[in-house]
Amino acid sequence: MSTFYITTAIDYINGLPHIGTAYEKITADCIARAKRLLGYDVRFCMGTDEHSINVKKKATDEGLEPQAYCDRMVPLFEEIWKNLHISYDDFIRTTDTRHKVAVTELFRRSMAKGDIYTADYKGWYCEGCEAFIQEKDLVDGKCPNHMKVPSWIEETNYFFRLSKYGEPLLKHIRANPDFIRPETRRNEIVRLIESGLDDISVSRSGFDWGIPVPGDSGHVIYVWFDALTNYISSLGFGGNDDAEFRKYWPADVHIVGKDITRFHCVIWPAMLMSCGVEVPKSVFGHGFIYHSGEKMSKSLGNIVSPLDIVGKFGADPLRYFFLREVVNGQDGDFTFERFIDRYNSDLANDLGNLVSRTVAMIHKYCGGTLPLYTRPSGGRLYEYFLELSKKWKKEIEWYNLSGACQSVMDYVKEANKYIEENAPWNLAKDPKRTGELAGILCDLSTVIVNSARLLYPFIPESSNKIWRAFGYTGDIGDSFIKNEYGVSLQVPVDTYIQNIGPIFPRIESDNVIKMSENINKNKKEEKNYVEADILQFPDFMKVDIRVGTVTAAERVEKSDKLLRLFVDDGMGGRKILAGIAQHYMPEELAGKQVLFVANLKPRRMMGEISEGMVLAAVHGEGLNVIVPDGDVPPGTKVS
Repeated sequence: MSTFYITTAIDYINGLPHIGTAYEKITADCIARAKRLLGYDVRFCMGTDEHSINVKKKATDEGLEPQAYCDRMVPLFEEIWKNLHISYDDFIRTTDTRHKVAVTELFRRSMAKGDIYTADYKGWYCEGCEAFIQEKDLVDGKCPNHMKVPSWIEETNYFFRLSKYGEPLLKHIRANPDFIRPETRRNEIVRLIESGLDDISVSRSGFDWGIPVPGDSGHVIYVWFDALTNYISSLGFGGNDDAEFRKYWPADVHIVGKDITRFHCVIWPAMLMSCGVEVPKSVFGHGFIYHSGEKMSKSLGNIVSPLDIVGKFGADPLRYFFLREVVNGQDGDFTFERFIDRYNSDLANDLGNLVSRTVAMIHKYCGGTLPLYTRPSGGRLYEYFLELSKKWKKEIEWYNLSGACQSVMDYVKEANKYIEENAPWNLAKDPKRTGELAGILCDLSTVIVNSARLLYPFIPESSNKIWRAFGYTGDIGDSFIKNEYGVSLQVPVDTYIQNIGPIFPRIESDNVIKMSENINKNKKEEKNYVEADILQFPDFMKVDIRVGTVTAAERVEKSDKLLRLFVDDGMGGRKILAGIAQHYMPEELAGKQVLFVANLKPRRMMGEISEGMVLAAVHGEGLNVIVPDGDVPPGTKVS
C-alpha cells in the first residue's frame, strides 16, 4: 500500500483559532480523507507552536508558567478540531520530548556541516510573525503582515548559512515543478531566491522559553528553526525509533498559508539539505480567508470563530462552504449571506432533496425496502459515475477540492433531473410498471451512496448518516475506490432504507441575519461619551487630558466589551475601565502609553469604579487607542 504523508502548519497557541485557521485544517483533512478512500496509507499531522515570545507574554499576563499555559490551551485547540471532524493521526507539540530531540539533532548536524556560526545581529524583528524582517521588506516602516513597527534587535546570535543554498534550491525547484504549488507561489519564491538570500539568525539570547542551543544554554533555538522541524519530529527523527520517519518521509505535501511559504520553500528545504535529509515532495500555499472583504484581525473585531458556525449549523456545512466555495490556492471570502446561499442551494435543495425524495418514494411505494427490478445493466447514471470517478480522482490529485466537489454535485443534479424526466409517481399508478419503478429507485439509491462516498472527505458526518441509512455498516472511509475508474456501488435489493428525515433542513435567512448581527455586534464600539451641543472654549479648558502608561490590562468578567486598565498616571496610579475589548487583547496594551481624561467624575461600571476615560479614534468599524508620539513621562498634561 502506498503511503501519503500530509501536514498543516502548527498553530501559535497564544489565541484560539478563527475560521481562517480552520480553513487550512479542513482543506488538509479533505485531502487526507480522499487519499484514504483511494487506498493510501495516510499519515496526517497537525500540532501547536509553543516556543515563542508571544506565548511567554500571554502566560505571564495570566499569571502562569509558559508550560502550564500551553497545557491549558492545547485541549481547547484539540476540541475545536474534533468539532470540525479533523481526522489527524498525530498531534505534535513543540514542547514534546520527541520534538526537542529532533530539533537538537538537526541543529547538531547543521553545525557539524559548518552551516551554523555565531555573529552579531542588528535588525528588525516582528513579534507577531516571530521573524526577523529585512529593511527592504518593510512597508512604510511596518511589518507587511501586521502593519506594526517591528522591534530593533541587537544581539549575538547563531546564524544559518542560507546564502549557501540559493543555487541548490533553484536547481531543485526547476527540476521539480510540483515542489511549490500553486504556480503563483512558485514564481514568488523563485524571484525571492534569485534576488539573493542572506544568512538568517537561528537563535535568541536572554530568552529561556525554548530549546537550548546544543552546548550553549545562553541561547535558545529560534522559533522557525524549532517550529519547522515538527514535520520530522512527529515521525521520530533523531530518536531511538525512526521506523515511521523511514516509512513516511519525505512528506507528500505541507499545507500552509501563503504568508509562510518562504519559510517552508526556502528555509526548511535548505535546513534539510544542510543535514543530508530529503526535502518534502511538495508545499501547497493556500490563500487567506477574509470576512466580508476584510482581513480578520483582533483590532477590527471581525474575527469569526469556527465554533460560531458549528454550534449553530454543525461542522459539515462550514466544511462544505470552504471546500466548494474557495478555489484552493486563492483567497476566499466568508459572509453569512454567501454561506447560507451555498448551503440552501447545494446541500438543502440538491443533495438533501435527492435523498429525501428517494427515501420517501421507497417508503411510499415499496414499504421502505428496496424492491426487485427488471432492466438492462448499466444505464445513463452508471456511465455518468464512471466518468465522474475519473474526474474526481484527478481533481483530488491536483488538490482542486472545489472542482472535485462540484463534479459530485453535478452528478446529484443529474439524478434530480432524472427524477423529473421519469416521474416515478406516475409509474407507481400502473401495476404493470412496478419493475420499471423499482429500477428507477435502485438507480437513485446507487447515485446517493456513490455521492455520499465521494462527498465523504467534504461532509463526513452527513455522508456517514446517508451511508448507514442505505444499509451499509461501519465508516464510509473504509470503502476504498479500487481502481482508476472507480467502482459503482449498488444497494442490494431487499435492503431496508431508513427514513432519516431532512439531512440538510433549509436555513431561513432571518436566522442568518440574527446570527450575523450577534457576531458583528462585537465590532460595535461602546460609547463612553454623551453627545452634547457645541462645546465652548472655557468648558473645553476644563477637560484635563494626560498621558499614562498601562502597567497591566485584563478582561472584565461577564463583559465582552470592557478591559480593566491599571494606569501609571504620574500621580500614584488609577484604574480605568475601557470599552475596547473587541479591538485589543489585554497583552497588546501592557506597556503602551495612552491619553486619558484625568478629571472625569469616577463612575461605577460592572460593580467597579472607573477613574477616567481612555481616548480612542473610531473609524468605520475599527478603533485605535490614541497614543503620544514617542515616550512621554506619565502624568504629562496634553494642551
